[in-house]
Amino acid sequence: MLINDPATHQAVSAAFDAYEIALTTNDVAMLDTLFWDSPHTLRYGATENLHGYDEIRAFRAQRPGGKLMRTIVERSITTFGYDYAVANITFTRDGEARIGRQSQSWVKIGDDWRVVAAHVSWMDV
Repeated sequence: MLINDPATHQAVSAAFDAYEIALTTNDVAMLDTLFWDSPHTLRYGATENLHGYDEIRAFRAQRPGGKLMRTIVERSITTFGYDYAVANITFTRDGEARIGRQSQSWVKIGDDWRVVAAHVSWMDV
């Protein structure tokens, strides 16, 4: 198994960076694009469990757009072969004492990288 092929790692890192910009600027259309359009896609958030692309898309459409900026404290992206990767971060937000955590599974579908599963949670202080 090839771990962290440089070209694959760079491509996933670019997709992750696009996700982060879209998230913090509330670019819902880009966020929708970066998730796999499938009933098998999962997103477990801090307050919600979303099963399938349609639920994720509906959540994003109604979510308030404020207070989305965050600072990534630690980031880890690991690729496996040429078509699968996991991305994990810890992050902080101004005015929030807790540390946030985000995990994403990325799969190359056709020529594009898509999130197929994601989880966001907060650690207690």
